Amino acid sequence: MAKHKKQKPKSRKAGVSTLRTVALGVVGIAVGLFGVLLARRKAPGEGHAAPDLALDKPRAATGDRAPEAFRPDPTAPVPASEREALRPATGPAPSIVAPRGSMASQTGA
Repeated sequence: MAKHKKQKPKSRKAGVSTLRTVALGVVGIAVGLFGVLLARRKAPGEGHAAPDLALDKPRAATGDRAPEAFRPDPTAPVPASEREALRPATGPAPSIVAPRGSMASQTGA
């Protein structure tokens, strides 16, 4: 006849651990739903309607130009404070390949 092993009584920690897990899950779901509701809410008076970007309007073609009021003036003088920012970059082009002979001249320091 087989001997019966004594069964250990279940500790209360197992029930508390399960309860904590369920509580954390419920809190996570509540925070997620709150975030979704907050994201769907429209802020009153934010921005303005853009009728030219409406879905029922035809898309602009490549030949279409901006209205005259929105075109930059190419003949406008450039202020001295902005000249340096508009100067073209004239350095060497960036490359992932090292220049020829650069490894031979390195000292390893």
